[in-house]
Amino acid sequence: MDAAARKIFNEHFSGEKYADFLNTLNQGLSKPVQFRVAESPVFLTDDFRDKLLAAGKDIVDVILQPDFKTLTERAIPEKWNVANENDHPHFIALDFGVCKDSEGHIVPKLIELQGFPSLYGFQVHLADTYRETFDIGKEWTIFFNGIDRTNYLELLKKTIVGPHQPEEVVLMDVNASEQKTAVDFYITQKHLGIPVLALDELLEQDGRLYYESEGKLQQIKRVYNRLIFDEIENDPDIFDKVVDIRKPLDVEWITHPNWFYRISKFTMPFLKGDYVPKTQFLNAIEAIPGDLENYVLKPLFSFAGQGVIIDVKKEDVENIKDPQNWILQEKVNYEPVLQAPDGGVKIEVRLLYLWPDGETKPTLAINLGRLSRGKMIGVRYNKDFDWVGGTVAFMRM
Repeated sequence: MDAAARKIFNEHFSGEKYADFLNTLNQGLSKPVQFRVAESPVFLTDDFRDKLLAAGKDIVDVILQPDFKTLTERAIPEKWNVANENDHPHFIALDFGVCKDSEGHIVPKLIELQGFPSLYGFQVHLADTYRETFDIGKEWTIFFNGIDRTNYLELLKKTIVGPHQPEEVVLMDVNASEQKTAVDFYITQKHLGIPVLALDELLEQDGRLYYESEGKLQQIKRVYNRLIFDEIENDPDIFDKVVDIRKPLDVEWITHPNWFYRISKFTMPFLKGDYVPKTQFLNAIEAIPGDLENYVLKPLFSFAGQGVIIDVKKEDVENIKDPQNWILQEKVNYEPVLQAPDGGVKIEVRLLYLWPDGETKPTLAINLGRLSRGKMIGVRYNKDFDWVGGTVAFMRM
């Protein structure tokens, strides 16, 4: 991490400035941000940024392989397989922990990946607020590939709205307004002009989707999908009450729900390289490793860290009833390289790609960061600490 930039930031940091930062962040929002936002952004060195770029390219090259769909067909649970899948994801998110290799170099290590949207709208607002409150200079950017704020938002619009009118595209989640990430939904709405709908607001007529607007039915041409099926897993009768979005419908998915499963923990065993931890499907392991303390056990079909076994024991492996649905992954040990006023903090950087229709490959556009002092990255594991939570990484132009 950039030591000079960190020193300057910490010297000028105060609790009062952080309070001002949060006040500014929440100004104009219908309700305050519902997750913890960290006291500081991350400042990357050019070297670490370049390692992230190389790591991301290697992983995207695997996703671009002609046989990728064949490799990942089993990833999609039968009951959540949605009709009319397209040929590529519109979003790719790659999560890297900041670690130290055997030679003592600071390197990124892949933690997880997903073919699903992240906080593409909120991160712009977050970076703007850090920059304003803490006087971060114009030589720093959160964007990749020479993108600036204006053409980032143009790329986001091209990806989500495409050739349609904003009112023909809806952002949809199961209970959109109640999600912890709803702030991102409404910032996206502000930038793109698209409505935000809950699942039960979708209406179907003759295989087409509609929503009610000013007493009339408006046809939906595209759904910017933010719904994860895990959130409705516990309601087996859900599609008796709302539109069954799994069946063939005359609508475009941005991105199609099947990509959430194809680009996921399921993909990890197919990836190789210096920045990817060794990962195997549990049913493909010939012998249980003797050094299980160096591994984590992860269920394929869960999200937000649920079900992960960190301190793995032999009986944990032996008690798994469906080993084809689990992976055994080499443990990634985060290095607490961000220096807070009272010690080191762990970092995770998420690379966020956009892939509009008509493009041959995705574009690395923006990033998301998370700070942690807990055993796992994520808000739920860090609620009793400070200098933790959501953030963003700045890089030199």
